[in-house]
Amino acid sequence: MIKFLDLQKINAFYAQELKEAANRVIDSGWYLMGKELSAFESDYNEYCKTKFTIGVANGLDALRLILKAYIELGVMQKGDEVIVPANTYIASILAVTDNELTPVFVEPNISTFNLDASKIEAAITPKTKAILTVHLYGQISIDQQMLDICNKYDLKLIEDGAQSHGAEWHGMVSGAIGDAAGHSFYPGKNLGALGDAGAVTTKDEGLSQAIRALANYGSHKKYENIYQGLNSRLDEIQAAFLNVKLKYIKDDIAGRRKVANYYLEHINNPSIVLPKVVHDKGHVWHLFVIRTQDRDKLQQHLLNEGIQTLIHYPIPPHKQEAYKKYKDLHLPITEQIHKEVLSLPISAVITQDEIEQVVKSLNSYND
Repeated sequence: MIKFLDLQKINAFYAQELKEAANRVIDSGWYLMGKELSAFESDYNEYCKTKFTIGVANGLDALRLILKAYIELGVMQKGDEVIVPANTYIASILAVTDNELTPVFVEPNISTFNLDASKIEAAITPKTKAILTVHLYGQISIDQQMLDICNKYDLKLIEDGAQSHGAEWHGMVSGAIGDAAGHSFYPGKNLGALGDAGAVTTKDEGLSQAIRALANYGSHKKYENIYQGLNSRLDEIQAAFLNVKLKYIKDDIAGRRKVANYYLEHINNPSIVLPKVVHDKGHVWHLFVIRTQDRDKLQQHLLNEGIQTLIHYPIPPHKQEAYKKYKDLHLPITEQIHKEVLSLPISAVITQDEIEQVVKSLNSYND
């Protein structure tokens, strides 16, 4: 069986360093908000070419805290609107509604899967305060048109960079293009912890200070609480693990790009639509997602050939039970994508023989 993602094999490469990092933390006697977190935040700042990194518990909390901080700072207020991509994982929407803000769904570009900047302006109202754009599957979703719209309407641009560690746009790295960004280090990400972990990056010092306090019970100083905050902190052991793996992220991206390029060059089946790449450095291939009309049939064909695939994502947010008040929205492009997408195995540890087997099986598929 060709696994969709062999995490055991991936982490085996770092095993000795991860064990040393764990021992170091255990022996230190200090498990929260210590040297390992400071080191990771500093190194991640340097990697993203930004000013401030705040380690938090997970990627959803990173987005929640950005919006919560903007409310505390008076930039937004409950009931304001945030432009969101209709085609995304539900976490992007949860962050908005958790802060009693209103998501405004905008359709994606069907070729890139990302938020279509040409459709944003029509969705803006006097209550719009931000665009939350998702670098879905690892590809930068920001373009000049989106930046111009933010400038024209004085909107905050928030990046959901949960899948795009290291992706670049005009020399800027994911997490340092907009006003603030949320990052996930879920184990399956390109930069993955060995548990839940996340971070916020920003160049805005005031925002960073508010987020750091909000993530620590609303406290800048122990037992003094200036906000009604959360408990969302990146612990020492996950920070230590992440700093081990951060050293190798460029190699991981290079490996993923090699696999993706092979797929793009060798998958040749008229019933399969390949993903569109806007800029070479703008995609880090967290996922390689194809489209086909009879997705379930293709998935079964690949399973019969010993190839594991996943669907990202089978149900769009506006069709989820949690958001049933949006179920009557007319979002045909999003709904088409969710019926057709299939994610192929991709990682830096998949072998050439396995890649060739995936291609052979796809090219032999007859719908």
